[in-house]
Amino acid sequence: MIELDRRYDPVQNNELIGQLLNDATPLEQTTRETEALFNDIKKDLPRVRIKRPVHFFEKLWSIFADEYEVADDNGYGTIVFGQDLFPEWKGKLDREYKKLDSTINRRVNIRDYGAVGDGITDCTEAFKKAIGNGRVEVTVPPGVYIVKGIRVPSWSRIVGAGKTASVIKLHPKAPKRSRLLTNSNYVTGNRNISIESLSLDWNVERLGQTERTNAWGNYSSCVTFAGVTYGWVRDVEAINPGLHCVDITSPLYNYAGDGMRGRGGSKYIWVDKVNGFGFGDDGLTTHHSDYVFVSNCHFSDPSGRAHKKGYSNSNGIEIDDGSRHVWLFNNSTSRCFGGIEIKAHANSSAASGVFISGHLSVNDNRSFNFRHIGHHLREDPESLSAYNIKAQRLVSLAPVETRLYKDSSPRSLVISGYRNVAINRFLFEGDPLYDYKGRPASAVQYRAEHISLSNGVVRGFRTAGSDISIMGGQQSARNVRVKNIMSVDSSNKTVAVGDDSKWIMVDGIRKQKADRL
Repeated sequence: MIELDRRYDPVQNNELIGQLLNDATPLEQTTRETEALFNDIKKDLPRVRIKRPVHFFEKLWSIFADEYEVADDNGYGTIVFGQDLFPEWKGKLDREYKKLDSTINRRVNIRDYGAVGDGITDCTEAFKKAIGNGRVEVTVPPGVYIVKGIRVPSWSRIVGAGKTASVIKLHPKAPKRSRLLTNSNYVTGNRNISIESLSLDWNVERLGQTERTNAWGNYSSCVTFAGVTYGWVRDVEAINPGLHCVDITSPLYNYAGDGMRGRGGSKYIWVDKVNGFGFGDDGLTTHHSDYVFVSNCHFSDPSGRAHKKGYSNSNGIEIDDGSRHVWLFNNSTSRCFGGIEIKAHANSSAASGVFISGHLSVNDNRSFNFRHIGHHLREDPESLSAYNIKAQRLVSLAPVETRLYKDSSPRSLVISGYRNVAINRFLFEGDPLYDYKGRPASAVQYRAEHISLSNGVVRGFRTAGSDISIMGGQQSARNVRVKNIMSVDSSNKTVAVGDDSKWIMVDGIRKQKADRL
């Protein structure tokens, strides 16, 4: 079985995913196939917003919120060029990067401002002087630079000599709420900020045995972009943050209820070739932000210390409350609670409009977990926002139980409460010697609707109750299509359809023993 360590090079993901899938279908063909499958099962969005009770605290949060719309007014599509895939708006972002480069009128070395990369000297003031009011490129040579936090204005680029070579580390006396690196203006926002070729060490060791490593809200992360338009985080390593490695967000998390979202979110952000580990909550997360592209990243081994012990919903990649129009390309995760979780809390809008192409999950508890908490049961309000996920080239290897979240059964895929989800060309592979305790390897459940699972292989879940479970009962899944699935040396039941589930189509299911391959 493959093992991915903390400093695994995620640039290898494309080749490794291709080898594991053993599928020579060109990426362009796969992508158009996924889009066609999505369009076949897509349910139109309701034209009339459903009225629902509004609680007192939601009314307070609504002061800082706007209505949430699932549809993309810009209608951006997905472009495939050979083995590369990117959102249509990336050309716009590339032009903004050139504009950033041409706008810079100072190119400085942090050592010229008194910084000493000895891992001891406080370099906070040196960074402050070097960055100034922006329009600057600050070079960070090899060394360990101690700071109490860096605030970056618009039109700024901070560039190191590479991961592990140039390290910016939080001061031993920095408070728990410290953001290691963030943009400077949370009121009006910032634009055109790039962070490149660095390691960012949140220095969680300074907190000793403190049970919880984070403060409230969006504090306590390595990189926080709050209200940033046009941003880049590339070739960066994020180490042991109290909360998140990278948080693409609005100035405030917002809980004004489903159908609302926080104001001032970030947009047009590219996160590329980032490694992160030891995070208290999530590796990369997004909140109330639009047009985010995450590629060739690897997140692993969370501490989970932002949560109560045993209840750590610590995901490698989490597309969270109020996020829209996110592309994830050739990323990987390992030993997290969730590999990729697309979700929202009950009192916020769900993330929507997510496209995943290529993801490798190794030993995560739930490799791919899509849910809108508080909108699953029959008596819960129907989600206004949990719509539209396209996913292809997914690989889940050996999901296992985890200390992070006790009693959570390991699964390759869980879809709860979402509508319009198409998953195409996947490999879900269990450990044939692991005890899955008769539980399903994958589940479509809790009022999920208009779901397509196509062209997949499920292997090695010998002790699972089924390879794919479609939930029945009062919270049944509906309008589910399962087509062209190969079950190899796996559960006795390939697809289990629960009572009272409706409009289920199962076609092209095949079973093989391992020795026939």
